[in-house]
Amino acid sequence: MSNNPEATTSGADGADPSRRGDVSEIGKLAVWSVTSAKPGNGVELLRDNSLDTYWQSDGAQPHLVNVQFQKKVRVRELCIYADYRLDESYTPNKISVRAGNSFHDLREIKTVDLDEPSGWTRVSLVKDENEPGALNGGDGECLRTYFLQIAVLSNHQNGRDTHVRQVKIYGPRTSPEAMIGQGMQFTTPEYGQFATVR
Repeated sequence: MSNNPEATTSGADGADPSRRGDVSEIGKLAVWSVTSAKPGNGVELLRDNSLDTYWQSDGAQPHLVNVQFQKKVRVRELCIYADYRLDESYTPNKISVRAGNSFHDLREIKTVDLDEPSGWTRVSLVKDENEPGALNGGDGECLRTYFLQIAVLSNHQNGRDTHVRQVKIYGPRTSPEAMIGQGMQFTTPEYGQFATVR
C-alpha cells in the first residue's frame, strides 16, 4: 500500500510538533536499533535531542531504523530532521515507512520523497476516514502498531551512507477522562475533584 503523502517540511524554528498540545512523543517507550552505524555515530544520536549530532549508516542501502514497542501503540505522526545544507550527499532523498507486529510481517505504509530538506519533515500516519485504507493526514484513525521501520531507500546525489539528525514519533495525547473510562462523568463536586490528576 505505497502512498506518496503530503509530507510537510518545515525549518528548524517552531516546527517540532512536541510544542502542540494534541500529541505526545512516544519514541521513549520503544527499543531503537539500526542496521549499521559508523563508530561514534550510533543509534543513540537519533534520540539525543541535539540537531548538531547525527546517526551515520555504514553499509549497503537500504539503511533501516527499527522502532519496537512493548505493546501496540497509536501513532499519529513521524518526524525526521535532516539538513541538506550540512549533509549534502548524506541527506535522505527517499524513505519508506513500514509497520507491523514484528520485523517479519512489515508492510509499507508510505513512501516519502525529500527534496533537499532543511528541518523537520512531518509524515502523517492517520487514516483518512474519507478514503478507506489510505493514510494521508485526516482526522481519522491513527496507525496502530508494535513495530515501526524507517527505510532510507536513496540519498541525494546518489550518496551511499546517510545522516539522520533526529527522529520523533508522536501519538495522540490521551485526556485523563479517556484514561478513566469512555463517557464517565462525575455529577457532584465531591466526586468531580477526582476527575483529573493535579
